[in-house]
Amino acid sequence: MASTKRELRKLEERSYASPWQGSYRKYDIIKEATIAFVAVLVLVFVLAIVFSSPDKPPVTIRQWADHTPRDFLATSLLELEGASNSATYGPPYNTKSGETQYLGPVSIEKFFGVHYPLHPKRDFVLRPLISIPADPATDRALAEFDAASKTQQHRWEVAYGKGLAHATVSITGAVNVSAPGAGPVTTLMSSLLAMARSGALDSSLVSHSGFYTTDYTKPIMFIGDSWKAFHTKGYWGKLVAAEHLKGNQWGMMNETGSWPGQPWLWLYTLWYQVPPMSTSSNGDAEVMAIMTVLSLLLIAVPFIPGLRDIPRKLKIYKLIWRYHYKEA
Repeated sequence: MASTKRELRKLEERSYASPWQGSYRKYDIIKEATIAFVAVLVLVFVLAIVFSSPDKPPVTIRQWADHTPRDFLATSLLELEGASNSATYGPPYNTKSGETQYLGPVSIEKFFGVHYPLHPKRDFVLRPLISIPADPATDRALAEFDAASKTQQHRWEVAYGKGLAHATVSITGAVNVSAPGAGPVTTLMSSLLAMARSGALDSSLVSHSGFYTTDYTKPIMFIGDSWKAFHTKGYWGKLVAAEHLKGNQWGMMNETGSWPGQPWLWLYTLWYQVPPMSTSSNGDAEVMAIMTVLSLLLIAVPFIPGLRDIPRKLKIYKLIWRYHYKEA
């Protein structure tokens, strides 16, 4: 029985390769392609004008420091203390384990390792301050801070944090922090705030790897760390909430505002809404594993007996090519 089916299939395949015996019809493929191209081009332009995503201006550290200087100083203090999200994130930025996820016994982040080294205390605070030209006060504060022990540095940071909790902001935007015992940290934070408000900090944190500047990892990580300090009450948190980008509305598929975003990602983001991925601390790893299996399954469709025969059994191709089979 099986051999008979194979023979029938071979005969059917040979018939597909046999010379065409039916009638011929004139067909201008150039004309058809031109009409299709123009129609699609017009449709794309119209839909782009009506439904395209809004061109939102980028969020800068300068805007952040101008709008909510206390938010900026609190986040900068976290960076100096090494207690921010960036400082404890883990691979690919550092060897910590704050965001490390596991797939069974294997940590995917640790497997690939640290390939974008990031030291927030140095990269976000100390190194930018060192780059300030002709500033004796900041230079003295940096030297004093660098010469102190880690215990003493921590005392200064704690003292400044207590003062910052009761700081006031004047009408002119000046931040008044009374922090006795904060040592050079007060000067360091004031200089960093001034640097941020001038726009120099934005430039200092951007990595220039070529003619075009495309690596904005450091400023993005720095601004994102304000989430830990203030959550939705901070500058970044308010922007995220206003644009519906907190991640509870289909995550990466959601665009700014009420725009739908990338619809082709729906299958990926779908799994984040389904338990246990929606509540799991390893949600990213689990979703990645599911999508890997589904992708491999899709690639293997032509090689899986039974599954690869579904199109032939459904015979949808005969409906599409009905005029061909009618004449045949």
